[in-house]
Amino acid sequence: MDIVGFLKSQFICHLLICYIFIVSGLIINFIQLFTLILWPINKQLFRRINCRLAYCISSQMVMLLEWWSGTDCTLYTDPASYHKYGKENAIVILNHNFEIDFLCGWNFCERFGVLGSSKVLAKKELSYMPIIGWMWYFLEIVFCKRKWEEDRKTVIQKLLNLRDYPENFWFLIHCEGTRFTEQKHQISMQVAEAKGLPKLKYHLLPRTKGFAVTVQCLRNVVSAVYDSTLNFRNNENPTLLGVLNGKKYHADLYVRRIPLEEVPQDERECSNWLHKLYQEKDSFQEEYYRTGAYPAVPIVPPRRPWTLLNWLFWALLLLYPLFKLLINMANSGSSLTLASFVFVIVMASVGVRWMIGVTEINKGSTYGNHESRQKRK
Repeated sequence: MDIVGFLKSQFICHLLICYIFIVSGLIINFIQLFTLILWPINKQLFRRINCRLAYCISSQMVMLLEWWSGTDCTLYTDPASYHKYGKENAIVILNHNFEIDFLCGWNFCERFGVLGSSKVLAKKELSYMPIIGWMWYFLEIVFCKRKWEEDRKTVIQKLLNLRDYPENFWFLIHCEGTRFTEQKHQISMQVAEAKGLPKLKYHLLPRTKGFAVTVQCLRNVVSAVYDSTLNFRNNENPTLLGVLNGKKYHADLYVRRIPLEEVPQDERECSNWLHKLYQEKDSFQEEYYRTGAYPAVPIVPPRRPWTLLNWLFWALLLLYPLFKLLINMANSGSSLTLASFVFVIVMASVGVRWMIGVTEINKGSTYGNHESRQKRK
């Protein structure tokens, strides 16, 4: 292992990265709080400012993937569609198979300049999480409780609010609702058999209601659906911990641009369209596993420097006072001060482990298991 790789694997480096992310994130959240005074005066200015502030947070995560781990990201797509990416509003359908698929989705947004304004359909609990959850609140992210009877009215209202959004945005959605596991897949296919739906080998059944409502509410705002299928070469099993350790992965993302006019307006027809789309996604997965490539032209979108520059800015701003504090604590010689420092390190270690654990598949949501069992009853 070279010296750079060795340093990237050291826990002290991980603590410093997390320190920069947490402190800068809380500072940005605090600034976002003050932008609320702009909402009744100039709503569009509020939105533009919060897109930039949100970028300062989310781009730090993308920096880890692009610059820290050096992960390669190859895009397979139609060259005619490539030139439209980032220049229009779109609904992006992502598969949900890997621990860092959300990070690769953000990387896709970053390469085309829409990371700060990207939207997601997220579970309500995330809105209470400091930094990411609070950032999403100010970005007008659509939160739901995963109980459609309660969510429908709220989701529709939130989506309609985006119709006059001043920035180009991508609405990222995992139609499967939860991350793929063998247990969830088995249950999901039992539901497919009970409902007479075609079975899928590499995906869970898509949840169609949220997608249909999204299409209906954003029909005159969004130009296209980007059907995106992510895989990693050489049977790699990427994790956030691996990224944090500087491990390099090789991501392949297949994106099809589908004009929104081709998506049916009727909810039932839209549901059937989405099921057919996931059958096609299954076939793309099959071809990738067989050939190691997708049926499109491989393109590597250039990395932009802004994620790295943003991280360096916050690192320079926050590391100096930290090191100065540590030196003063060491010089004090106080046992209470040193004990306090050790306590903070231990708590920080627990915090880092918890943040990483949120993304781990084996600690993922049981939503798919529980909901699918209910559907079989």
